[in-house]
Amino acid sequence: MKMNREEALGYVRPALKSSRYEHTVRVTDKAVELAERFQVDVKKAELAAAFHDYAKYKPLDLMERWIKSDRRLSKDLLDYHHELWHGPVGALMLEQEVGLSDAEIISAISCHTTGKKHMSNLDKVVFLADYIEPGRDFPGVDQVRQKAENNLDEACALALKNTIIFLVGKERTVYPDTFHAYNDLI
Repeated sequence: MKMNREEALGYVRPALKSSRYEHTVRVTDKAVELAERFQVDVKKAELAAAFHDYAKYKPLDLMERWIKSDRRLSKDLLDYHHELWHGPVGALMLEQEVGLSDAEIISAISCHTTGKKHMSNLDKVVFLADYIEPGRDFPGVDQVRQKAENNLDEACALALKNTIIFLVGKERTVYPDTFHAYNDLI
């Protein structure tokens, strides 16, 4: 699959609400910035970020069918909030629909919401870009932005910590990969 930023954004645009598309553009810009800063493949970061929310508004029953039928997807996703489904399902949809075959890009799309143990630097860049893009405004985001100026691992660990604390505070379940990512980074 040979696709550039404009083609990727053009592909995802019809699948997203306008506010989510604008978020995607900001995540893509931030991913390029972070990739340059931390010597990560800029083209891969750009494509993964452009595609990261492709499945965000796909019907839940469709995503559930993907999870149940594709052996590469963990069935335990069904036990957690459906907000987590769009990354792993979207990565596989893109594999099928546009011929996305780069395992690193697929991984970065797949884990951009939850993180995972042994994240690659590309995974971290896309995860972090999604968390700190300039449109985000919530408690703790500025501290993560500061860390992201010079330490990719510390910034990701703080973002994961904030997410875990937020979810526990709301008495929501925390997907195990998020704990694994946090533990791995600290």
